[in-house]
Amino acid sequence: MKVNFTETVLRDANQSLIATRMPFSDFKPVLEKLDKAGYYSLECWGGATFDSCLRYLNEDPWERLRNIRKACPNTKLQMLLRGQNLLGYKHYPDDVVRAFIRKSVENGIDIIRIFDALNDVRNIEVAVDETLKCGAHASGTICYTISPIHNLESYVKLAKEIEALGVQSICIKDMAGIMSPKEGYDLAKALKANVKVPIVVHTHSTTGLGFMTLLKCVEAGADVIDSAISCFSGGTSQPATETLVYTLKQYGYDVDVDENVCKEINDFFKPIRAKALESGLLNPVVMGTQTDALIYQIPGGMLSNLVAQLTAQNKLDKLDEVLLETPRVREDLGYPPLVTPMSQMVGVQATANVLAGERYKNISKEVKSYIKGEYGKAPGKVSEELQKLVLGDEKPFTGRFADTLEPGMEEAKAYLGDKATSEEDVLSYIAFPTQAEAFFEKREADKKNTFTYTITRID
Repeated sequence: MKVNFTETVLRDANQSLIATRMPFSDFKPVLEKLDKAGYYSLECWGGATFDSCLRYLNEDPWERLRNIRKACPNTKLQMLLRGQNLLGYKHYPDDVVRAFIRKSVENGIDIIRIFDALNDVRNIEVAVDETLKCGAHASGTICYTISPIHNLESYVKLAKEIEALGVQSICIKDMAGIMSPKEGYDLAKALKANVKVPIVVHTHSTTGLGFMTLLKCVEAGADVIDSAISCFSGGTSQPATETLVYTLKQYGYDVDVDENVCKEINDFFKPIRAKALESGLLNPVVMGTQTDALIYQIPGGMLSNLVAQLTAQNKLDKLDEVLLETPRVREDLGYPPLVTPMSQMVGVQATANVLAGERYKNISKEVKSYIKGEYGKAPGKVSEELQKLVLGDEKPFTGRFADTLEPGMEEAKAYLGDKATSEEDVLSYIAFPTQAEAFFEKREADKKNTFTYTITRID
């Protein structure tokens, strides 16, 4: 049996360990080797990379993608997309979703892993449809979580609904690393028995289960697994590529990844990791094993956000109370999976409840929108008391929220005018308005400075 590998060092490993702060210049020299390693795909875009490029790295995310594509002509490039949320934290109109996917494919993306934080299939329909129309690979995604309403039967039912959209693979996305080897084996085996498309497994090393879970998923028939080159693996990142390749080859699986090239790639990234450790960008804490996540189901990124929120308010001593409150808020909201944007919403609300000394004294705007039905259908029953606080006697919206949104592309184009030099610029603005406008202004200033310098040199 053949097992394919998706390498995550350019996206999720980078995002999980160093908050997506790796500039293109850091990894540009190793792209040729990544292209020759034998990976099934390179996850290199989507998730937080887009925001980070504009906000922190002064990079055009579209240019980054084009440069990776140029350097890696032989390997599929992959991105992560939050369905109707795209790369942001709210729903966007269908014309924006379709334009974003079209441009992603035009600029080099081959595989789009599409998920919805609530596993509401209505919220990935348009993204899947446009991905297929553009000739790219649509990988429908199950956000894995554990609750009284999530079980093997519900996941198989969800997988069948996703497959019916026409996706070419289904990914089990275990964002908190809480899927045990047995649970992974049982789920992968059940999906292989009930759907016809390949099964992909994504997990994290957060709880220490990752290696065992991926091995058992492969034994159950999983076709593709996500991993990270070893010096950017472990902790809140993925299990190590080299270790898994070594193990699976010993078990007789057909694996295309070349260990010798992996060593060269790992040697290249070691100084980058060392620099991140020295600067404090890479906190050794995130490299460790956090078994508390098995109790609270809090992904590593969400935990770091909670710590940052409390530290900023000089209330870090309240962390244990917030950790206890988080699953209670999640239950009140109908057990949503803790993945962006739901993880942020639940974490912020739990923090607000603890700091106020009263549950739901202050309810965030996002949680109110969720209860109103603007993010989709809650997986389980939302607390009646909480619904009453937000809605009064009104009923939540039960339709597909994107159907209520006006088209957004033309309005954004009109607003930007000459600031936007391409449709990609318009999409950057729609996704992250403040950050994109600041980037456009700096880009224009840099052009003028370059022109002035050139004229001076000529004179």
